[in-house]
Formats: sequence, structure tokens, C-alpha cells
Amino acid sequence: MQTTKRKITNFFIFIILSIGGIFMVAPLLWMASTSFKSRDDVFALPPKWIPDPFHFEKYSEIWEKGPLLSGFENSLIVALSVTIVGTLISSLAAFAFSKLKFPHKNKLFLMLIASIMIPYPVVMIPQFMMFSKIGWVDTLLPLIIPGLFGNVAMIFFLRQFLTSIPNALVEAAKIDGSSYFGIFSKVIFPLMAPGVAAQLILWFMAIWNDYLGPIIYLNSPEKQTLQLVIANFNAAYAIQTDYPLIMAASTIALLPVLIVFIVFQRQIIESVAISGIKG
Repeated sequence: MQTTKRKITNFFIFIILSIGGIFMVAPLLWMASTSFKSRDDVFALPPKWIPDPFHFEKYSEIWEKGPLLSGFENSLIVALSVTIVGTLISSLAAFAFSKLKFPHKNKLFLMLIASIMIPYPVVMIPQFMMFSKIGWVDTLLPLIIPGLFGNVAMIFFLRQFLTSIPNALVEAAKIDGSSYFGIFSKVIFPLMAPGVAAQLILWFMAIWNDYLGPIIYLNSPEKQTLQLVIANFNAAYAIQTDYPLIMAASTIALLPVLIVFIVFQRQIIESVAISGIKG
């Protein structure tokens, strides 16, 4: 009886999740489908999900209509530099707050966590004025430099992850004469690598899709990130109803994030699962 009830419950859960999955995936499929349509097919009634025929010319036009290649390169520079260096700094900070002893450690950690509560618009104008005075506006530096010092949410997550690692490992490494950096690189980091990988991926996706920061600091077309280039496409060609061109550019912008998610979806799911597990 219990097995039958479990099967029925699992069946209904599967149906509900499938319906939700269809609603989430449908816009992405429509975007990809529209990028292969002609302008007239976009407004066809009833809607055509499968283009007939397929038009591939928009994928060659997007490289000529705007600085898509430079936007792609700028987004890669910002996302990779921030996530790689920032993840290393966040991991070191999480190790320090979790396993090391120093004065006012808990107070400093609470102050760090409290900074998450500060809305970005509060610091947006002072930050812009500071970067403007040192001549960083219209460069990628305001998007890169702050992120190199770490991510508070990642520090919090990794610290909680490290609480499940016995302190005896650190003490044993100290007895063997290892330095703190040696303990981190040889003992701690290999154990926390799954959590680090998952957080790095999520952070990369967030930076890649960021729109507010680039639109504040970047003006020159050759300095803009991919999201600004897509927004400019939308402003320039939506009025011409050239939606296939816009959707082709959006599909190109989505591909890196989609590939990262597909390849590393296991780590992403594990990060969500272990975030609430302790011990």
C-alpha cells in the first residue's frame, strides 16, 4: 500500500514539475526558433514554433550590425578575471573565518554579513564618483577590481561548508609543520573544491548576465559588455520589427551560460543540496 501511494505521489510530482519545466523552457525555445524565422513569420497566426524554411542569415548579420565580438570579449575578461581571482580570495577568507583564531573574528564576520543588507543603490552614486575621480569610468576596471576582493555570499557559503570539516585536520597539519597557506592549499581546498566549483559557476553566470554595472560605467561601444550590446540591438532594431536579429544575438549571448550550466549542473545542484547540510 505504501509503495502504491509513493508511486502515485511521485507521478503527480513528476507531472507538476514537467508542466513547470515546459513553462520555463518555452521562452528559450521561442527565442531560438525566432532567430531562424523571417520577419513575417514572427507575427504569423497561429504561431509557428518550427521555422519553415530556416533562415540562417541573421547569425552572420549580427557580427556586422554591432560590436558583438568586442562585447563578447569584454564579458569574458570581466567574468573570468573576477570569478577566478575573487573565488580564491573568498576561499581564503572563508578558511580564515572558519578554522583560524584571531581577535574579534565573529564580530568581523557579522559585519561582513551585514554588508549584504546594504542595497546597491545606496553605494552606487558614491562608488561612481570615486571611480570617476580616479579616471576609471568607461573602462572595465570598475567591473573587475571590486570583485577581485571576493564575494560576501560565497564567503558565507564556504564558511558554512568548512564547519563540517573537523578541526583535527588543521591541527594535525600544524603539528607536521605546515604553514597556514600550506594547510589551505593541501588540506582544506581539496575538501572544499566541490563547493568552490559550484559557487564559481553561479558567480560566473551572475557576472555574465550583469546589466546594471556595465550600463553605469561603460559608454564607448568598444568597451561595452555583451549585455549592453544586446540592449543596443533591442533599441535599434525592435522599432524596425527585426526581432530575428535580436533573438539571434540573444541566443549567442545565452550559449556560454547554457554550456556552463549543462556541463556543471551536477556541481550546481550539489551546492544547493549541501548548503543546508552540516556535520
